[in-house]
Amino acid sequence: MERDIPISAAAERLDLTARMLRYREALGLLPVTKEPPTGRGHRHRRFSEADLRTIAAGLELERNYDITPAALAFALRVLAEPATMARVRSYGERLGRLAPPPARALDFEQRKAQRLLRGQGR
Repeated sequence: MERDIPISAAAERLDLTARMLRYREALGLLPVTKEPPTGRGHRHRRFSEADLRTIAAGLELERNYDITPAALAFALRVLAEPATMARVRSYGERLGRLAPPPARALDFEQRKAQRLLRGQGR
């Protein structure tokens, strides 16, 4: 049977502080807990082996790409929120770092017709 461990032990196993784990939780970088609050106050967060492996994978991404926890959290937000993804993509296109998506044939025909109509108005 897998035993969950408290935040202090989890932090030690991950070579982090409990405060850093709480910060990462606030950023949305920890697996969602399934433990509902009980009694007065709240239940202290406990971590399973699967939780520790997931957190370690995030730490590895940060090290491999030399990014901060906040940058990783934003990358996840971009992947999860289509509107945010669209705004970041648009910015990347404006910078010239991303190519615009390929034009659809209908869009091309519509622009062609608009050019022809503008030419007739002269």
